[in-house]
Amino acid sequence: QVQLVESGGGLVQYGGSLRLSCVGSGFTFDNWAIAWFRQAAGNEREAVSCIDGRNGNAHYADFVKGRFTISRDTPENTVYLEMSALKPEDTADYYCAARWLNCPDYGLGSTREYDYWGQGTRATVSS
Repeated sequence: QVQLVESGGGLVQYGGSLRLSCVGSGFTFDNWAIAWFRQAAGNEREAVSCIDGRNGNAHYADFVKGRFTISRDTPENTVYLEMSALKPEDTADYYCAARWLNCPDYGLGSTREYDYWGQGTRATVSS
């Protein structure tokens, strides 16, 4: 049974940092791309970052470049999202998602392009 479990969310002040974790079971990350999406209240779910399954290349949405870093620990089947210089507009529920092999060629993709999802972890940034 494929499962993704996120953790690491919490409350942090403006300019602070959080590290989110996504642990997978039932499959191995070295053949799957793992992405982070987020959804703020009243907004659609949007892609934040993605890491390719085969070569580990990282991709980012423009609004997080230079502030967020995605990485993976393949033996632990875990992907991390290091978030720094956080802003109140980063407040959202953060979800990890998996798709076969690599991130979409043209960008991070939409929600329908990912096959498995976690339940999410909430990050709140106070001003």
